[in-house]
Amino acid sequence: MATKYIFITGGVISTLGKGITSASIAALLQAKGYRVTCVKCDAYVNIDAGTMNPTEHGEVFVTSDGVETDQDVGSYERFLNRRLSKLNYLTTGQIYQKVIERERNLEYGGKCVEVVPHVPEEIIRRLKQAAVADKAEVVLAEIGGTVGEYQNVLFLEADRLLKRESPGNVINVHVSYLPIPATVGEMKTKPVQYSIRTLQSTGIQPEFVVGRSSLPLDERRKEKIAVFGNVDIKNIISDPDVSSIYQVPLIFEEQAFAERIIKLLGLPKRGKPTGARLSDWQKLVKKIAEVSEPVKIGIVGKYFDTGDFVLEDSYISIIEAVKHASWSLSRKPEIQWIDSHEFEVSPANLKKLDGYDAIIVPGGFGSRGVEGKIKAIEYVREHKIPYLGLCYGMQLAVIEFARNVLHLPKANTEENDRQTPDPVIHILPEQKKLLAKHDYGATMRLGAYDCTLKKSSSVYKLYGSEKISERHRHRYEFNNDYRAKIEQAGLKVVGVNTERDLVEIVELEGHPFFVGVQFHPEFESRPLAPHPLFVGLIRAGIKS
Repeated sequence: MATKYIFITGGVISTLGKGITSASIAALLQAKGYRVTCVKCDAYVNIDAGTMNPTEHGEVFVTSDGVETDQDVGSYERFLNRRLSKLNYLTTGQIYQKVIERERNLEYGGKCVEVVPHVPEEIIRRLKQAAVADKAEVVLAEIGGTVGEYQNVLFLEADRLLKRESPGNVINVHVSYLPIPATVGEMKTKPVQYSIRTLQSTGIQPEFVVGRSSLPLDERRKEKIAVFGNVDIKNIISDPDVSSIYQVPLIFEEQAFAERIIKLLGLPKRGKPTGARLSDWQKLVKKIAEVSEPVKIGIVGKYFDTGDFVLEDSYISIIEAVKHASWSLSRKPEIQWIDSHEFEVSPANLKKLDGYDAIIVPGGFGSRGVEGKIKAIEYVREHKIPYLGLCYGMQLAVIEFARNVLHLPKANTEENDRQTPDPVIHILPEQKKLLAKHDYGATMRLGAYDCTLKKSSSVYKLYGSEKISERHRHRYEFNNDYRAKIEQAGLKVVGVNTERDLVEIVELEGHPFFVGVQFHPEFESRPLAPHPLFVGLIRAGIKS
């Protein structure tokens, strides 16, 4: 059977939820027995998402094979409940780089290499490569942004060419927004009509339209979209705002979305699911709706401090991991954002931490807000408030401990103070030359690495295994020169990468839950399989 391709495009405005739409369709197809994979296509000339500011672009998600990607790849993994790879993320920069590399290697046989068709052909080659690697019967390719953006032209051309090359095996799902102006209180279809026509102007006719709006689409709105968009009215799918993104697969199932895709692509009937069953999604959504007893989690950070609003996308995987763990323990998560700067302004503000069941300090870079984070860590350590430090949050916990327990007042990370007399966190030796050249892209310790746990530790009990594998994104490491002193004082090293003797996990003796990890466990959390470290944190918060 030929591989099938579903292109997902967006219209009118970005951030409509194309990633959740793609992930939900994929989850439904898995539930119906098909092998699927998802690919995110970003029009950025960046090679990857690693150098992008989280407050502008959102979280940088890291695959197990060490590629820094758009946050939508994280949504795919959570809905599909499996790891994806570098082949599931495309950027214009990657494509141009490969085309130029192939031209330099004479792989075009002396032809004049042109933007069209050679760039779209390279995009198609990469999509086929992803299909082969994942043994996928269906590939969902999400094109970022909107169809009206100039930079998306080459991805849309790849869509058109593949559809021409393999008619019957390629369909298009167009996600567009229907506003409800406050002045009239009526849902308007004109933005959808215009975005469909813009897509049609590229030579692509969508088979499906997903209408995003605050309310469900009625028949009148569907009829207008059908007539002016030249789309079968049965293929116009309503996607209203919901309280949980995990409701979306069930909303689509109620409208027989997946069944219509299966019929249109001529997919053979399957029986056994290749992923979660629909009943699993139904149980999850039911539980989310029923939990009422709250658990209050504070996240101390800086990337949501934009001046005007909280950019939750900077920490989307952490937010979802907290939700997964909370729901699994029949608690309603109440996540609140705490700007670390307020603890630098006035230490008296630290008392507000008493109002939380647990505290998280997430990953990050740079010195801004760091002293406030360290003060917060000191407070939760001394007041026995459950704490989870992620990556930078682990490093800062080590710094705090060195300063206030080992009495090394100038202890620091070399990232923020290269002259510190006590670099309890120092740079990886192989990074020094790269940083000296200001070569920052893809120079970190990235992707999944093994970790061996001490069987006497609390984290071992949570994982239930001595050997684990977790994903990393950092340059600096725990300095083993201070390891003996730190452990002797009570902050135990309980997880190590034995290949290089790198400290991965520390935990504090005599504390309800005080754990710092050098990796990013949030990348491995799933709605149907919560991460054990987050479960441990929430459980400790409930008991505290």
